[in-house]
Amino acid sequence: MPTHERWSEESIPAEQRPSWPVLLAEQHGIVSRSQLRAYGHTMSDIRANLAGGRWRRVLPRVYSTFTGELSRSAKIHAALLYGSGYAILSHRTAAEEWKLLPIIEGPVEITVPYTFSAISQEPLVIVHRSRALPHIAAGTNPPRTRVTDTILDLATAQRTPRQATNVIVDLLGRTRISVAAMEACVFVRPPFRYRPAIRYGLALVGGGLMSALEVEYKESVEDEHGLPQGSRQTPFEVNGKTLWEDVTYDAQGAAVTVRLDGRATHATPGVAFRDRRRDNAAELAGRARLVYGWQDVRDSPCEVAAEVRTILIREGWIPSNATKGTCCHCR
Repeated sequence: MPTHERWSEESIPAEQRPSWPVLLAEQHGIVSRSQLRAYGHTMSDIRANLAGGRWRRVLPRVYSTFTGELSRSAKIHAALLYGSGYAILSHRTAAEEWKLLPIIEGPVEITVPYTFSAISQEPLVIVHRSRALPHIAAGTNPPRTRVTDTILDLATAQRTPRQATNVIVDLLGRTRISVAAMEACVFVRPPFRYRPAIRYGLALVGGGLMSALEVEYKESVEDEHGLPQGSRQTPFEVNGKTLWEDVTYDAQGAAVTVRLDGRATHATPGVAFRDRRRDNAAELAGRARLVYGWQDVRDSPCEVAAEVRTILIREGWIPSNATKGTCCHCR
């Protein structure tokens, strides 16, 4: 049973409860009404502390025992206490806890059993429901959905099938979760939305794609413009260390590398050093290389395709009559 609810019922013997300071420390100063009553506080006590400004109501039946801004941890415990002892972190919040996504300001997302009555209380908490709750929880504190179920939940929450595919590719590319493990999750818990898009994303990851930018490049540059399918995540040995290139065309007779840089900010020193090593190795090997980012691939796929085609032909690729593209802008 989750720590935040273990001591919330008045029926728990007093000797089995932690001390009041320990409880407050564990829950970052957040308590539920049932916990307060279990520790001997009456409704009159609660109202008096609220009226005196010592406590404040955060959510229905959930209070902070301090004044000031709530920390992220306090918000998480408040959301879980509001959702009851069976609530778990899910969706964006679970992804942040798993370090799949950066932490941002926003509501805490939780999932509760399907029959529970808790509803979203924005801007602090968004409530989801699931009939599979006992099977998707990880044994963490605070409790949250398993990595595979977190990725699946985020994919089905997207606005379009394309976005769902990109979520699958992007998030799987950031974890050590295998495609087989993700496929098993989809099989046991088949999504109601975007099932084909999710399976397509898994197929792309199985084929070597690691990011949404790589999906965009494959579909908008290669597929729509009749370019050959490059090899994905090709390993190269550089000074005894294995580095990986996003797309290579050696199998098509051209020593060409395409790098896809989806970073929104400047590279860290470690990443910059890695890229310099790859650049130097490619130069020493006489390889042609092109680098594109989101703006290039998404906004100017025809120009990108023209550049790649030019370099591929220069380096030895021979187009066939079957390599015509379907891009309506290039016809």
